Order: sequence, then C-alpha cells, then structure tokens
Amino acid sequence: MIRIFIADDHLLMRDGVKLIINGCGEMQICGEAGCGLDVLKGIGEIECDLLMMDLSMPGMGGIELIRRVRQIRPSLPILVMSMHDSSDVVTAAMRAGAKGFMTKNADASRLLSIIRMIARGGSYIDPAIAHSTVFDYARGGMPHELLSARERQILMLIASGHSTSRIATDLALSPKTVSTHKKNIMEKLGVDSTAGMVRYAISHHLIDVMPPAVIA
Repeated sequence: MIRIFIADDHLLMRDGVKLIINGCGEMQICGEAGCGLDVLKGIGEIECDLLMMDLSMPGMGGIELIRRVRQIRPSLPILVMSMHDSSDVVTAAMRAGAKGFMTKNADASRLLSIIRMIARGGSYIDPAIAHSTVFDYARGGMPHELLSARERQILMLIASGHSTSRIATDLALSPKTVSTHKKNIMEKLGVDSTAGMVRYAISHHLIDVMPPAVIA
C-alpha cells in the first residue's frame, strides 16, 4: 500500500484527488494539509511513502517547502502537482529536490501511473515541458538565473524599495501584473516574502544596499 500525504490549499482539489487515490485499492491518503507549515508538521508525525504537493500555498513558498521537506525527510519522494507549467518553475522545483512534476490537467489513470513511478524511486516530468526543462536543468547555475528579463527588472526595483504601485506606473503595467511577477519571482528564488526577495538580492550581490523600509 502506497501511503500518500497530499498538500493543496484548495479543499475541492484535495477531495478530488483523495477520491481517485482511495478508490484504486493500492494507495491511500494518510494525511493532508492546506499550508506549508502544516505540511512540515504532518510529515514529521505521519508515516508516508510519498508527498504530493501544490507549489502555491499559504505560509511558505513552494520551492522553499520542498527544500525544508528534504531536510526533515531526505528519502521522502516529492511529486509536485501544479498549474505552473513553465520550464523555469519546473527546473527550480526539481533542483530543490522534487522527484516529479505534473500539471493538474492529467487524468485519473495518468495520475495513478505517475504516483506508482515516483513511489518506486523513479522520476517524472510532464512530457509537454520535459524538453525545455531538461535543457534548463543541465545549465545549472543559481535560482536567480531562472528569472526572465522582466522578473529581474522587477526584483531590482523591489530590492531598491519601490512599491508595487510605483513599479506598475514606471513600467506601464497593471498592479495585478506586477503582483503576479512578484509571486513567480518568489517561487523561483524559494522565498515567501518581499523581505526574503531583498535578502536574496543582497546575499547574491545583485544590489549594493538594503532599503530599511522594505526589510522592516
């Protein structure tokens, strides 16, 4: 029996996956969580054979959560199931320690096959993004090297103390678009806050000074 801990902040999503897994006869959901901190607590208390998790949950960035899980349970396979399908996000997740990455549009039979593969010690990347992901993964490098030109620009502005509204005005973008870029930057860098983004920029010598107003 493959014991699976599922982590997703959408209850409807968890319920749907539980219905599929618990009905197959060879797997069972042994625990669930809707935020990063509950995932860390749960896998420390519950015996499980695989963690299936979303990347976007409250409390902690998905990439950072993968790293933390690997510290607590180094041998626990992690399967990411996410709406994100860009190669740089997949690459960041795999570098952090995930064993598999699938998109949420997979059907039930495919989901079960992927779980079996990961639980047996294999790896999996959605075929639609596998080629570009393998290329990015082979390049190596630092997390910030996965950022697009626009994301690097926004990171520099944030690290310089600019607000979302000011960045939106300066770059002729909507505040919502800037917020989306910020979320993607945090995922790729493995941080979960604006302060974390600034600390990353400072520690990797991307900027020279740290604006106190941003860190406070």
